[in-house]
Order: sequence, then structure tokens, then C-alpha cells
Amino acid sequence: MNRVVVIDYGMGNLHSVGKALEYVDENISLTVSADPQKIRDADRLIFPGVGAMRDCMAEIKRLKIDELLMQARQEKPILGICVGMQAMLSFSEENNGVDCIGLFPGEVKRFQEGQKDGNSDLLKVPHMGWNEVKQTSSHPMWQSIENNSRFYFVHSFYATPDTHQKNKANIVGKSSYTVPFCSAIADKNIFAVQFHPEKSQTVGLQLLKNFLSWNGEP
Repeated sequence: MNRVVVIDYGMGNLHSVGKALEYVDENISLTVSADPQKIRDADRLIFPGVGAMRDCMAEIKRLKIDELLMQARQEKPILGICVGMQAMLSFSEENNGVDCIGLFPGEVKRFQEGQKDGNSDLLKVPHMGWNEVKQTSSHPMWQSIENNSRFYFVHSFYATPDTHQKNKANIVGKSSYTVPFCSAIADKNIFAVQFHPEKSQTVGLQLLKNFLSWNGEP
């Protein structure tokens, strides 16, 4: 049976993620937990997150989730969602600067206030609502999802991966909100997205379905 663990460090919309996974495949063995052994024994991991980065990283380090993810990065498919994706980078400028897990080199930056769209309308921060994701690279996780499909976003900060360093994350999806930003990254058995697939209706459910069958290879 496909054993899936949604990592629980108190900062994710775990109920919605779990319900979406069970809707996609009712036969999976789903566990929501921070238990180290359950995380090690899982076939695949989902690493969600919402809230302030300082609080997230405090719990991640307290529960040693960072160490468990470092170990799992070579062993099983991992899906990062929203702040979970941001926490995979090296540093976030949120809360006056927070060191993150460092699975990938790069920083997390805040959208600038006061920006306007092409119609001179003020764009609010946080970026909240539906937005297109341009698939900048082919990947098994994009299977049966049309390019430029719209996903649901809620965020004030965005990832800027450094694609020139060792253990780099490859940008596989881009979106735009005042500035172009990275909305999906991937490397080997890790795939992470800024948007919320569990809130993105048909295309989001397809992404979760793809994750449940993905073998972790690019």
C-alpha cells in the first residue's frame, strides 16, 4: 500500500491536504504526523506550510523535521507546498531574516507594496487568488496538466532559487504578480510549489494524483 505522510509541525492546512489526497486515491495509507519513524517509513512525504517563517522554522528545528527532510531527499518523493516550498531554501527575508532548511540555495523575498498591473490597478499583498503557472520544463508531475493552467495562491513572499549553485533547484514553473516569480521547483525526488494544489480544483487534484504515482525521477 502507498504510505503517505503529511508532515505535521503545526503550520499547515493539513485537513484540506489530507482530504484532497484521499479523494484522489482512497486506497492510500495516509498519516498526518511529525513522528520520525513514521516519516522514515513513508513511501512519500508531503511538506505543507502556512504562517510566519520564524514560527515555522522554530517548530521544524524543534521537531528535527529539517534533518528528516535532508535524509529523505535521496530516498523518496517529496512534495513541498506554499511555505513548505519556501522553507526548503536557504534564507527568508521574512521576520527580519530567517535561516531556512537549505535543501536548495536561494532566498525568499517579499512582494513590494504599491505595485500596479497593466491597467494601473493597485496589486494587493498578499497575492491571493487564481493565477497562471507556465511550465518552464517538462516533468512527470505536470502530466495531464495543460501549460498555463490556473492554480490558487495565497502568499506575500516568493522563492528566488539560485540555479547556479550545487544542489540547485530547477525552476519548472513560473507565474507573475507585479514581477515574474518562481511557482514550482524540482530536483530529483523533490517537487515543490508555491500554490495550493488542495485548493486548486481539477488541476490541483491532478497534481496530487501525479504525486501519488510519481517514482521520484525527473
